[in-house]
Amino acid sequence: MSDAYSPIPELNALKEFEDSLGGQFFAPGFEMFAYNDDLDWFCGDAPDAYLDRLIPFAYATGSGSYYALWRCDDRADLATLPVICFGDEGDLRVEACDLRGLFRLLAAEAEDPEDRDRVAPARRRYLAWLHQNFGITPTGDSDGEELAERTRRFAEWVSEFASGDLLDHVLGALGVDIPTPGRGAAL
Repeated sequence: MSDAYSPIPELNALKEFEDSLGGQFFAPGFEMFAYNDDLDWFCGDAPDAYLDRLIPFAYATGSGSYYALWRCDDRADLATLPVICFGDEGDLRVEACDLRGLFRLLAAEAEDPEDRDRVAPARRRYLAWLHQNFGITPTGDSDGEELAERTRRFAEWVSEFASGDLLDHVLGALGVDIPTPGRGAAL
């Protein structure tokens, strides 16, 4: 049995880096937890075939928001899957097109001065680690159009199993308008 955190080398490397910090945060609120933990609260009574398509791996905030990979297809390279952020106050967004996009976002400087000061030492180490291991800097190409397309596809996927109330919430949180079965265009 492997001692690896996950089957994804990029996540394993990030987990190893995070563990090397001895409890310091390199990005406000970001903290990895058990790979592929339970997501029942989001999907309710969705069949396991849908639940299995969401792979949670880290807290996004200190208040319970978290990141999950969305298995939008059956690709072998799980690091290229979209990253979804499930907010603790009901917000929902496709955060990044893939793990490297999330890594870049995590490198951004915190807006809150208190958070910025708290993570500064570990953030400097993260920036060096990120550049050394992946050649990524905090700034880079915008994934705007690709992110919008993945957001639309995520909303369409949720429409396959979500109850009306959940679907309305998801579409509102994502800010998309898609045709839904039996209801015409979503509001």
